[in-house]
Amino acid sequence: MKPQFEAIDALLATARTEAELPPAEQRRALREALDLSRAQVARALGVSPSTVGGWEAGRDPAGDVRERYAYFLQGAQAKLADLDAARQAETTAHTGLPQAGPATSGGDAATAAGQPGTADQPYPAPEADDIEDLEVPRPCVLCGQPARHQVAGFPQHLDPAQCATTAPAPAAPAKRLQGRTAQTVKTVPAGRRVRTAPDADPIAAAVAKALATHEGDVDAATAALVKRAIPDAMALLDDCRKGGRYAIVAHPWIPDILRKSSARGADQIWEARPKWTRPELPAGTHQVTALDINGAYLSALKTHLPIGQLEHTAGNHHDRRRAGVHLITPPAWEHDAYLPNPIGNRDEPGPLWVTEPTLRLLLRLSGPRYGLCEPPQIHESFTSGATESLLEKLRITLKDARERALAEGDEVTLEYVKAMYSKFVSTMGESNYNRELYRPDWMHLIRSQAFANLWMKAHKAHDEGLTVVRAMGTDELHVIGTWRRVFPEGRGASEVKVKDVYTVGAPPADPAAAEEADD
Repeated sequence: MKPQFEAIDALLATARTEAELPPAEQRRALREALDLSRAQVARALGVSPSTVGGWEAGRDPAGDVRERYAYFLQGAQAKLADLDAARQAETTAHTGLPQAGPATSGGDAATAAGQPGTADQPYPAPEADDIEDLEVPRPCVLCGQPARHQVAGFPQHLDPAQCATTAPAPAAPAKRLQGRTAQTVKTVPAGRRVRTAPDADPIAAAVAKALATHEGDVDAATAALVKRAIPDAMALLDDCRKGGRYAIVAHPWIPDILRKSSARGADQIWEARPKWTRPELPAGTHQVTALDINGAYLSALKTHLPIGQLEHTAGNHHDRRRAGVHLITPPAWEHDAYLPNPIGNRDEPGPLWVTEPTLRLLLRLSGPRYGLCEPPQIHESFTSGATESLLEKLRITLKDARERALAEGDEVTLEYVKAMYSKFVSTMGESNYNRELYRPDWMHLIRSQAFANLWMKAHKAHDEGLTVVRAMGTDELHVIGTWRRVFPEGRGASEVKVKDVYTVGAPPADPAAAEEADD
């Protein structure tokens, strides 16, 4: 046989067709008919529970994992058939009559599991493990009539035909993303969320109650509100997520690079916190203004956050539809004489793990608009599908409350709001003060976004002709020049305020005095 035909035969020998899978609605029914949880199936297949949920909602696996999933489903069908046959045999042995009942394999498995079959199912199966049976029916949040199930803690009918509401038929539920979770923020898939009138302002209500409790004592009320800022922020997040497109996974699986090396140690993520001072100032005496950037962490809540569990990828590729952390070799920075390095101050060269905001800033600065550096080299990443609007409603709610407090001179609300967003960010990692949310990836991303925002302000100042003297932390920028033509002054989130004014440099020497000294 000719060599080229041998190569073709070898290729055909290795080729294989993908294993067939039953329809999506039968997959869930088969699992539930055997009383297996998604977590149990996920562990056996070596995937996450959210991945199994996706398969049960209509997505199909590929490759080896498809073979394993098909093997599980085939085995589940055979197991159900064996159980059904055993029940019928037992009934026949006792009564002498065959037992009538639905088959429990193949397409009838959905009926056996208490779920409508393909022909009867006018709605997509919910993609969550948080559907529970109720022992005592409770009023449906959509129509008010008794319901025997609850979704994420909200009683409701699973079949729209049973729901007495006159609202339009719900859209397909948004993807429910599950991780290795101990507790998740209570949400309902989009399209199944009850649409109600906005609740009364919870921030104003909390402030009024605290002032009343402490009989108008401003200091005592402020201290009490700051003390409860973390649970109040979590409750506000839950309220702001009503009607949201995505479920928030509060305790997902986290890769080791995001875990602390010890109780007092740090994880491996580099946040690129700036700590830069201009190495050389222009000759002469200069007045420097230290500007304070208002609401740095509040503004940074608008950043690309991963929605689901982080997944590992390798290679020098960045997908703007995803977000997470990346192992990169940063580019050389040749502008330290007048602008800080966007990667921050590093003592050691080489690759390091950075966050999405840092990577996007470097990619932006390496593009044709700025051309300040070469693109970073990406080695590997942990990312998930992302959105910039995940915390947007929370951010706007806090921002509006802050602006109202500023307009009314309400320092109690101002301190309360500041405590909520700052503590929300600082305790969403490994903290004993916030057990409701464990997202160290979000914490690093939000902090890094604040640092990236400060860097862009430094670049704007330089671009507008100001001399940038220092950039520190999230909110401190020192400049020389007429800064008010570049940045609006005030206490609003988009404004800056003066933190300090000082003088640097030495006055030029007096030539006459210098000659007298020489004599």
